[in-house]
Amino acid sequence: MGEIKPLAAPEIVTFGCRLNTYESEVMRGNAIANGMTNAVIINSCAVTKEAERQARQAVRRARREHPDATIIVTGCAAQTNPAQFEKMPEVDKILGNMEKLARDAFSLEGSERVQVNDIMSAEETAGHLIEGFDGRARAFLQIQNGCNHRCTFCIIPYGRGNSRSVPLGAIVDQARSLARNGYKEFVLTGVDITAYGEDLPGQPTLGQMCRRLLAAVPEIERLRLSSLDPVEVDDDLWRLVESEPRLMPHLHISLQAGDDMILKRMKRRHLRGDVYAFVDKARRLRPDIVFGADIIAGFPTETDEMAANSLRLVEECDIAYMHVFPYSARPGTPAAKMPQVPGDIRKIRAAALRDAGERNLRRFLETLIGSEQSVLVENETTGRTIHYAPVDFDFTAAGGDIIPVIITATDGRKLFARRL
Repeated sequence: MGEIKPLAAPEIVTFGCRLNTYESEVMRGNAIANGMTNAVIINSCAVTKEAERQARQAVRRARREHPDATIIVTGCAAQTNPAQFEKMPEVDKILGNMEKLARDAFSLEGSERVQVNDIMSAEETAGHLIEGFDGRARAFLQIQNGCNHRCTFCIIPYGRGNSRSVPLGAIVDQARSLARNGYKEFVLTGVDITAYGEDLPGQPTLGQMCRRLLAAVPEIERLRLSSLDPVEVDDDLWRLVESEPRLMPHLHISLQAGDDMILKRMKRRHLRGDVYAFVDKARRLRPDIVFGADIIAGFPTETDEMAANSLRLVEECDIAYMHVFPYSARPGTPAAKMPQVPGDIRKIRAAALRDAGERNLRRFLETLIGSEQSVLVENETTGRTIHYAPVDFDFTAAGGDIIPVIITATDGRKLFARRL
């Protein structure tokens, strides 16, 4: 075997949401500032059992590949179940979701191996300026953290705490810093972004914040939103959907199910009809808009008829970008105590939902053939349209640039383009 060389910079392994992506960059900066370069930081997710398994697998792989590195586990799985990582001899330090953003969390000096405090005591969001995102063409702006709702399937509030918003001034400062470094597309991230502003003076809404942000930072060429609750979109945001070309015509719905009884058992805030109303209004205001959605297959007590309602909603609302999760019981949540759907049925229902989404996506992509599209270059020969459709092109371009192309074909999953 050759000589084992220490890492020259901290290696970050990020699972889960875009909020984790933002926080990974905060940790990268803090680790470097504290001189901790020979380290692997696993930023975990707890949304499913599979996500936790992947984090443990990443820990073991990191130790094999970097036997002399400091291995740190943090994120939602570390916050909600630190014991699973405490039992792993490969792990040097475990940090909760509050602790991981502290500037001194990555000090080389000795400290307790497990540092996980009560996340419900958190009152602030990350107030850190970051300069960029490693290997990414778009920037993520944290505007909110935590959630005040208690959906029966969800462990995330216990990993993230209650909802708290980032003041507009801090959001603008971060956006200006990233724009100076060349970022043109920004994604607003959080756990429940439609709850933005409820805890701030004057209670500004998400739409009001977006309007002020776009006015304050004209360098933002594209603005995207992460998951939206369909019954909590405010009037200002609807006006932006209708009239603001910098707000991308791609909305992602926190759907979870398309059957009223299941939605009630999930303790969601919307019903089936609310989703149809949301989609219809958005299309009326912006006819070219496209939708994505998160949906859970095989939630406890779900019958064939209930599953069929969800599938029909996906088809009738023409949802193109589907994030489908077979239900995963999280200990400590009410849904884990409900009558469970057999695992094989969950997988069958998940496959049917994915198939429906793929059909919708294919139809949408076919409508773009022959059109001129504005594409954000992600890595020399690939990018995304304003609708978030993936594009391959037969030439090279600089990552982060926004370029015009002509769409020539599709394989049903992505587009192909030539230079305009």
